[in-house]
Order: sequence, then C-alpha cells, then structure tokens
Amino acid sequence: MSLINSIASWLIKKRIHDIELFIKYPNEVQRDVLKKLVKQASNTHWGKLYGYDSINNFEAFKNRVPLQDYETLKPFIERQRQGEQNILWPTDIKWFAKSSGTTSDKSKYIPVSQESLEECHYKGGKDMLAIYCNNRLETNLFSGKSLSLGGSRQLDNLQNDIYSGDVSAILLYNLPLLAEFARTPSIETALMTGWENKIEKIANETIKEDVTSVVGVPSWMIILMEHILKKTNKKNILEVWPNLEVYFHGGISFAPYREKFKLLFPSNNVNYLETFNASEGFFGIQDNANEDGLLLMLDYSIYYEFLQVEENGNTETTLALEHVKINVVYAMIISTNAGLWRYQLGDTIVFTSLNPYRIKIVGRTKSYINAFGEELMVHNADKAIEIACEKNNCMVKEYTAAPKFFENKSGCHEWYIEFENIPENIPKFIDDLDNTLKTLNSDYEAKRSANILLKKLEIKVLHHNTFYNWLKQKNRLGGQYKVPRLSNDRRILDEIDKV
Repeated sequence: MSLINSIASWLIKKRIHDIELFIKYPNEVQRDVLKKLVKQASNTHWGKLYGYDSINNFEAFKNRVPLQDYETLKPFIERQRQGEQNILWPTDIKWFAKSSGTTSDKSKYIPVSQESLEECHYKGGKDMLAIYCNNRLETNLFSGKSLSLGGSRQLDNLQNDIYSGDVSAILLYNLPLLAEFARTPSIETALMTGWENKIEKIANETIKEDVTSVVGVPSWMIILMEHILKKTNKKNILEVWPNLEVYFHGGISFAPYREKFKLLFPSNNVNYLETFNASEGFFGIQDNANEDGLLLMLDYSIYYEFLQVEENGNTETTLALEHVKINVVYAMIISTNAGLWRYQLGDTIVFTSLNPYRIKIVGRTKSYINAFGEELMVHNADKAIEIACEKNNCMVKEYTAAPKFFENKSGCHEWYIEFENIPENIPKFIDDLDNTLKTLNSDYEAKRSANILLKKLEIKVLHHNTFYNWLKQKNRLGGQYKVPRLSNDRRILDEIDKV
C-alpha cells in the first residue's frame, strides 16, 4: 500500500467512530436533528408561517406542519428561484437540482443549500469511502483515480446568480480543488451537455488513467464501459484498468444488470457497493455485503418520517424512526437543511434490520401496476426478471411494463423488453417470468387465479437501442435519467411504439 493511500485510508476511517455513535443512539440523534432544523428555520418565512419557535418535539411538528410534495412546496421554491431568500431556509439558496424523477417533460427544481452540500451530499460521498475502506483494510483505492458520470450544469434563466443542473453536476462544480486530483474526467468534460459527445470525450480522457473505482447509475455506466471497450479493442474493463477494485452504484436496482457487470469486470476482486442518494439528499450506504439492506445515515441533517403506503396521505399515521417495523412498506418523508419540510420523497422502502436501521428500496410511490388489484411493485419486477434470466440463460438490457385491457374487462401485463442476449425460447421465458411473479407477489397470484381477471403476461421484444432512442427523442440522455419500470397506464408504451 502506497504512503498516500495509507494516509488517506487512515483519515477517512476516522469517521467510522461517528457512524458507530448514531448506530448506538439512533433515536436520540434523530430527535437532535429535528430540534436543530426547526430552530435554524424558525425565522424564515416558512418557520413563521407554521410557528416553528414553539415546536419542541415530533408530535408538535407533525401536527403543525402538513405533509408536503413538490407541488405544495413549488410556490415557495419558485420565489427562491426568483432570488428571494429566507423563504424555506435561512441561508442563501443559489443552487437548484433539476430533476424529473421520470422521463416526463415536467422538471422539478430541488433547492440545494451550502449546508446540504457539506453536511449531506459530500458527507455521504466521504462516508461511502470510509465504510468501504473500513471493510477492506488492504485497499489501494487512493492509489488511482475515481471515474464518475456527472450531468450538465446550466445557468438558470431567471437570475444571473441562480444555477440549476442535475445534482451530480452541482456536486462536481462545487468540489474542493484538492478533490479534482483524485477523480477523472476533468470537470469541463464531466459537465458537458450532449451525452453522445460526452461519452466519447470521457473515454478519451480516462483510458490512460489508473482508475481504481467507478461511480454511476448501472444502465448508463454500461454504455460508457462498452464504448471504452470498443475504442480500446479490449475484451473487458480490467484489461483497461487492471487496478479497478470497486463500483459504487445506485439510482436503480442493480439486479437486472448484475450479470452484465460480471462480464465487464470478470474478477472476484472487484467489489460492489450500493448507495441511496437523490437530488433531495444522501440517505443510505451498503455497510455490509452480507446483509440485505443499506445503512440509514442518521446524522446528515435529515429528519425521517415513515408512512405506510396504503395509508399515504393521512398525516396521523406518519411514524418516527423508533416506531417502524421490519418488512412493512413505507413511503419516506424527509425534512432537510435545504428547506424541504415533511417532503414526500416518492421512494418506498422496507426495513431489513432495526439494529442498526437498514433499509431496502422497493419502488416508487407512483411506479407500480395495480390495474386489477395486483399491487405489483418494482422490487418484485426486478427480482422476477433476474430469476427468469437465470433460468433462460439470457440477459435483459432494459424493460418497462404496463397493463393491457381486453374488451371483457379482463387484461394482462404487457412487458416491453430489450434483451442484451435474447432467450432461445420466448414462451418459456414468459412462463418463468409469470410464475416467478406469482411466487413473489401473492396479490398477483390471486388475480391470476383461473386465468379469468388477469391473464398471463405478454412480452414485446424491442430492437436494440429502442429505449436509448426513446430517451434521446425526449432529450433525456445521461446518467440522471432512468427508464420507468412500471406504469399504471400505457402512455410510455404508446410513446415507445412510435420510436
């Protein structure tokens, strides 16, 4: 291990002590976070509106402040985008993370404060490294560079000093100068617009570097990796970067892409570490490869509440961390040091452990199929695809699904699938996928009973790059955009049919 690598590893692992403290005292830490947030915002427009100066506990907080989503906070956020300050948060808000969450044309502008950059987003990035180094004492991670896929930054048209871009771009733009020496590609390249030109330039800049880690969304990372292999005429990425040792991934389920990455990184010495972060904050890190779940990070100036999915919308049912249960599906509610108050994130999770608190992402509150009472969620779909691929020796590149209705009021699920390598027997793949969904989801199994209400699923095999071309048509190329997995209507399928 090099001297610089030894020093960096020692410094970053000092954070482990603080992580152990919030693991030991999780509820106390969360109560302190809430008190601090409310006190800091008490003199803001929002704080005065809801009497923050007299809120001293969780019950008062949830009884005083209604649940929020982007639409209810939008008028306040728009005032900030126009240059007004001290609206939702006391310090100046100069950055807004542009996020759609899906491929719809409507964009959200999530406020990013200096405090949220330092105490949440950057802290999460450093903790990701700290946890990895603590689990792998012989790491040489800091001997090389980290390759990350960023987004584009653009000047907001409303004010000359108000900026917007996807959150990864905001993070890159605000990185300390010292951090620039540890990463690749250059900031200028990382912040380029135009995805196709961008991956070409990233490839040109990085193939000569000693890359020891890569960071990014799996679906887009695959595109970059394949482009690099084509340029270098190599068989796998380890022939390009022999010292690569870890892939930090997040944003979407890794399950459908696992086999593809085994081909790209054909070595047991390459590690995989999952994270849970979004424009709104950094929430979870995989702290143990043998545990099913991500450690919920409790000292990032984010206060968490949890709402059972079937009771969404009832403010009385939100739970503080200390009252959650294992294997119950919750919608995440967050209050942050960027002024998102009781904000419904849109992600659904289950707790896999309560000591420490570990979570698993199971879907989105608006990404599911429930046209026939089947309540199919994304984690069921991803797992079923993974199992069906294993049984049929095939690989799925991308997929989406929606209901299909018949004249007699019955119907089925129609899956649009783009295969990396197609199964030899499509009918068998359909049977395996359908039967696996029955095994994983009792509601789906019940509605499939006797083939009356919900019939066997159908598959439409798409041509190579169909999803890519669809995203391109919608100006949605780049690491921050994802293909929606499940929809309760056929809008997306109808759009894809026109590609």
